[in-house]
Amino acid sequence: MSEADDPKAPHDGLPRGASQPAPDPNGRALLALSGVAAPAQFRMVLVSFLAAGVGLVAGVVAFALYKLIGLFTNLFFYHHVSADFVSARLNHLGPWVIVIPVLGGIVVGFMAKYGTDKIKGHGIPEAMEAVLFQRSRIAPRVAILKPISAAIAIGTGGPFGAEGPIIQTGGAVGSLVGQVFHTTAAERKVLLACGAAAGMSATFNTPIAGVILAIELLLFEFKSRSFIPLVIASTLATAVHMQLLGTGPMFEVSAVDFGIPAALPFYLVLGGICGLAAVGFSKALYWTEDQFEKLPIDELWWPAIGALALGVIGYFVPRVLGVGYDTIGDILNARLGLELLFLVMVAKAAALVVSLGSGTSGGLLAPMFMSSAALGGAYAMLMNRLFPAANLAPGAFAVVAMGAVFGAASRATFTFIIFAFEITRDYNSVLPLMLVSVIADGVAMLFMPKSSIMTEKLARRGLYIHQDYETDVLAQVAVRETMDRDAPVLPGTMRVAELAERIARHDPSVSRHQGMLVVDEDGKLEGVVTRGDVLRALDKDPEGTMSLREASSNRVVVTYEDELLAEAAAKMLRHNIGRLPVVDRADPRRIVGYLGRPGIMAARLRRWEEEFVREPGWIKRFARVSSSNQ
Repeated sequence: MSEADDPKAPHDGLPRGASQPAPDPNGRALLALSGVAAPAQFRMVLVSFLAAGVGLVAGVVAFALYKLIGLFTNLFFYHHVSADFVSARLNHLGPWVIVIPVLGGIVVGFMAKYGTDKIKGHGIPEAMEAVLFQRSRIAPRVAILKPISAAIAIGTGGPFGAEGPIIQTGGAVGSLVGQVFHTTAAERKVLLACGAAAGMSATFNTPIAGVILAIELLLFEFKSRSFIPLVIASTLATAVHMQLLGTGPMFEVSAVDFGIPAALPFYLVLGGICGLAAVGFSKALYWTEDQFEKLPIDELWWPAIGALALGVIGYFVPRVLGVGYDTIGDILNARLGLELLFLVMVAKAAALVVSLGSGTSGGLLAPMFMSSAALGGAYAMLMNRLFPAANLAPGAFAVVAMGAVFGAASRATFTFIIFAFEITRDYNSVLPLMLVSVIADGVAMLFMPKSSIMTEKLARRGLYIHQDYETDVLAQVAVRETMDRDAPVLPGTMRVAELAERIARHDPSVSRHQGMLVVDEDGKLEGVVTRGDVLRALDKDPEGTMSLREASSNRVVVTYEDELLAEAAAKMLRHNIGRLPVVDRADPRRIVGYLGRPGIMAARLRRWEEEFVREPGWIKRFARVSSSNQ
């Protein structure tokens, strides 16, 4: 029972603390509030200015993390002080290379246990959790410890990328800005997403993919209030990247022939393989996490154990150590042979799964890009051996697989179609990217219908995320389409006792409504009387001689025929009531209908019918006509 229907609650039709409306010329106060405390345009401008600051800060933080990884890599693998970004695979440490990742694992283990466990993992699920379950609040220490822990893990050979941590760190910066200023939870969510988008944009120089990533994985909405700040933050972060790291893409990819349309059959098969690879990555990662949780030792040491396995793999296959941007570039430009591609594909995947599954800190994107690009390149080379006339370009298939596998695993397919396109800046890549990515996504949905590599971690804790983007049906249906045109109208002169008696004997005209409209002699709206009002009136006057005009609330919240149900439902929620008189805009006291909760649910029922109720098609109709004519 809502407060408006509670006989013990003070009732005037308004929530506590609401301002009293001015009465109309006839002495009755009719309220038609929109439910906003300040103009939305002003708030959007304010959030956009804050987003600009978040984008600039995230760009600088991405650069600092990039340099910090370079510093730790130089210190641990080359024993000199330099912040230049270098590859760990070129070291000459011999068997000592096994020990270095263990040192990093120990440090990260202590940071996770005594700092915050939010630094564990690749960062994006934690950002999603903050948005959906913590009102977009991220603790300040996450913004500090996450990039440091990731830099230590990667700098000591961890097979991770910097993008996941910087996405979480950028999101933390946005969240902190939203907490410093006087913002709503929705505005804080936008700022968090702006930081995440700016982080990805500043890392890879892919501003469009950064915006779409935030929409698909964090916001789950496409509105001007979020899209405009997102673009501003992503653009400025990319500008910072260009100023500090150069204008070129993260990976220099030479021009390749994508083979459209002749190679389409091969791309179809590749789509299925990429989908299975995405499922395999996800299943293997969380299976590994389960095995670590069964270990009879303190979780503080788990990252060190995973790092030991990484060190052994890295000793035999040095290309798995560190971020591996140079190896990704070699794969995309077809500089590696078939055997080495297979080796990199398997070894990098194994190193990633065992390291990240141990609970250390690092990003998923770069290692999965390397392994999936190797998969695509190896597939093309293998097909060329089996079908010499195919003449497939390994670099083209590597680019396509790189976007498809992670897109399918994360359920952010559109993001990584755009990402791979921004990486190549070749429009000819769009068709195979689209085809392979959606096939891979379909295969992944078949085997993982309720989760992804991003949401499985949260689902295991009972936090389920609906990732499909869809418009609210209440924002598409007008009040006139579902309102009850036969409004429950009662004269203001009726006595409370008479109404109570009609309710008691279940009079159909009143028993199906919690609230009835009270009108004057001319049939004009005077107020609303609820069953709670009747009980309160009987408490004061057991004989029930009070008129409905006296017992009803004369401060009435109304709606109009042309309003959307979303606006009407917002009024109900804001004022804690379950029904609204529908009145004429020209004459706010002329009743044209009545909107209750069933009217709101009718729109939901319509959407359900559109989704699940199948209508007879032309073939069935033709069959019926033919059978009836025989």
